[in-house]
Amino acid sequence: MTYNPVRRSNELRDNVLADAETRAVYEATKLQIELALQLKEARIKQNMTQEEVAMLLHTKTPAISRLEKGHESIKSFPSLLTLVKFASAIGYELKINLEPIKA
Repeated sequence: MTYNPVRRSNELRDNVLADAETRAVYEATKLQIELALQLKEARIKQNMTQEEVAMLLHTKTPAISRLEKGHESIKSFPSLLTLVKFASAIGYELKINLEPIKA
């Protein structure tokens, strides 16, 4: 499943995202939601429940549910360490890469 943001007029979007801080928050939120969806899909593909993942991570099921929803504020999104642990618990490796910005 891929995150598809609501489409608005390109002019409005371009105006709003012209501000560097706004663009950074937008991109971080987009990545957060995409990663949350990927983690959920991977967990389901491994035939694991949220409860099983929570036990492996020594946390409670609602924490896994919130992480998979990806709707939390950027400031309260799980740490990189938590994301790596989640990925490992479901048999995956989390990789992060940098790509040049397309002009």
